[in-house]
Amino acid sequence: MHCERAKGAYVSEPKGRGATASQRGAAPPGLRSEERATREGGALKAPRRRAENTVRLIAVRESELSVDEVRAAVADPAAGGIALFAGAVRDSDHDRGVTGLSYSAHPSAADELRQVAEAVAGKFPVLGIAAVHRVGDLAIGDLAVVVAVACPHRAEAFDACRALIDELKASVPIWKHQRFADGTNEWVGSA
Repeated sequence: MHCERAKGAYVSEPKGRGATASQRGAAPPGLRSEERATREGGALKAPRRRAENTVRLIAVRESELSVDEVRAAVADPAAGGIALFAGAVRDSDHDRGVTGLSYSAHPSAADELRQVAEAVAGKFPVLGIAAVHRVGDLAIGDLAVVVAVACPHRAEAFDACRALIDELKASVPIWKHQRFADGTNEWVGSA
């Protein structure tokens, strides 16, 4: 895994980006769907893809986030459901007016985020998974985080997406500094 800081973003990319389809675990061209599937308990089931092949986009960046970019990253012809969560900066927190906030991240945040995505992909039948978190100063209404998961069925996609955002907030080293209308401020630890 490679992590570098470029133009205000920490980006974690898998090694072997130039690997062939067969090296990435894709079926060779011309293989019939029956040959791609395995038999389990008498039923024909699609093979599970390896978690590292399903992680399509992971980034911690200073630039604006795009729901379209994240959705496109997880798109898959086998997906019957894509669940997406976009977290925005709200104007209040615990009945206190918020005027703005900033996020800061540890340099390992992108790698930690990738590990969370891989763990979620290992627990659910994920076809594609992506997560992008913003750092720096954000205004009310700005997107702070966008995550998406594509799965064969909607229930799996919803469950995996919720697991992804919940684990991201619990374990990725990103911290929020909120500024309130009354002039006070507070740090909230995401991890």
